Amino acid sequence: MAKKPENKNYKVIAENRRARYDYAIEDDLEVGIILQGSEVKSLRTGQSNIADSYASVDDGELWLTNAYIAPYEQAMFGHEARAKRKLLVSRRELSRLWNATKREGMTLVPLVMYFNDRGLVKLKIATAKGKKNHDKRQSDAKRDWARQKQRLLRHDT
Repeated sequence: MAKKPENKNYKVIAENRRARYDYAIEDDLEVGIILQGSEVKSLRTGQSNIADSYASVDDGELWLTNAYIAPYEQAMFGHEARAKRKLLVSRRELSRLWNATKREGMTLVPLVMYFNDRGLVKLKIATAKGKKNHDKRQSDAKRDWARQKQRLLRHDT
């Protein structure tokens, strides 16, 4: 069977690597995001950060809060760097996310922002529960043991 050609347009813009350490990820979802032209231009240069951001359901809409997109210098009409940005999701998914946050005490954490195969900006968000310190220590111990095991297997051969 022929191998699918690799997608040239897919590009990761920003990644929240700390999210998997701080939260136990339950489920993830790809959502669209409404942006201005200067924001897209700035994202194409790779100047953004979603590490301190979060998503929330307010008044029946999904919003991304505290995501940083650097101002674009050549723009005629600029944008605010840490503005609230609306996320695009179906009504069914929106109600599922609302139930997860309000009833089950989950958090909506952005994992990665990227350009998809069509060149559109997408955001992968996850429903997650916050980890306690002992859970984080347990995760560290598992990761260290996996590294040590790989080292031992590599040196034995």
